[in-house]
Amino acid sequence: MPDLTSTEIAGRIEDLYGAPLTDLEAHAQDRPPGMLAALLGMHHELALAERTITFHRDRLRRLVHPDRQLGGHEVSHVLDCARRLTEAVAVHDVQARTVAAVLQSLHREPAPQGQAPAHTPVPAASPAVPAPATPSAPSR
Repeated sequence: MPDLTSTEIAGRIEDLYGAPLTDLEAHAQDRPPGMLAALLGMHHELALAERTITFHRDRLRRLVHPDRQLGGHEVSHVLDCARRLTEAVAVHDVQARTVAAVLQSLHREPAPQGQAPAHTPVPAASPAVPAPATPSAPSR
């Protein structure tokens, strides 16, 4: 399974729930935690990892630029930046594989014949929260 970017993941989440990501984020804030909140959280972490990779990659390029002298002090910055870049790539890879696997396991349920779909379709793997049980006899 190839690593997906946060943009591709956002598109898959939008396709699954049938709404733009910004609408889904607003919708999830008013709901108890569930599959949508988990997917949005994974998407957020993936996007953060991508921004971190870009930042440290660009910083590393500046640090090792051919016109720049590398002394003992600069080498420690290069090593630190390379370590942080490695960590960000590892986080990205794990997040991308995890969210892709979860999304692959979910699908939209087709609308029943003759009925229009609800405002925000719920994937099959996200059942509704059951109502709390009410006791049939008073407790002592």
